[in-house]
Amino acid sequence: MKAVLNFFKTRKQLLLLLYAAVYIPWFIYIEKTVTAGSSYHIIHMAVDDMIPFCEFFVIPYCLWFVYMGFTIAYVLLFDGPSSIRLGIFLYTGMTLFLIISTVYPNGHQLRPDSFVRDNLFVHITQKLYAADTPTNLFPSIHVYNSLGCHFTLLHCKNMAEKKHWAWVRPVSWILLVGITCSTLFLKQHSMFDVLTAFILAAVMYLVCFGPVASAAAKMTGRRKVLKETVQNSKQGLC
Repeated sequence: MKAVLNFFKTRKQLLLLLYAAVYIPWFIYIEKTVTAGSSYHIIHMAVDDMIPFCEFFVIPYCLWFVYMGFTIAYVLLFDGPSSIRLGIFLYTGMTLFLIISTVYPNGHQLRPDSFVRDNLFVHITQKLYAADTPTNLFPSIHVYNSLGCHFTLLHCKNMAEKKHWAWVRPVSWILLVGITCSTLFLKQHSMFDVLTAFILAAVMYLVCFGPVASAAAKMTGRRKVLKETVQNSKQGLC
């Protein structure tokens, strides 16, 4: 028991997982509220009609769950600072997504009525369609969270210092591209959802990994040095 307590004591970033208690109930609520039979705003762009359905993209789409699980588990266990940045990135976007879906119910009508082929991938896609409604779309969380994971892996110093993790970044890039494309070719999202995910991710990149993050880190470092200087001065006076 003591070992377990010490484990969590040294990894306080695991508390970030508590966000699930907010996200999951809220998401279930909007999924039940915004349905095919309810009134919602149709999301559509002309380019959506030019993108063909391709069931084989269900593979990278499902790999998103593995990608997310691996990235979150790694930073939570081995890189505290990266887990904080990733947490801020993900939770900001996911909360904004929930708010948008609540105040602006939305959905699309892009899914095919029938399938040209009959194979395993079509069957998996049909199960996906049955479990996930074509509502509550933007920004695409599949795309936005994938970008957050990729940015985190690119800036993860703990991973960069270990050669045996060198394969992770190129694989992450391949997964990011595949997952992004899968949301369109499976007709899970409109191009609008993908574009809004990229726009929001670009803003949050500046906050979590770019100039804003660097400025915050420098300010924190200066405060720490100042605090240590004051403490040392007090000890010297004593």
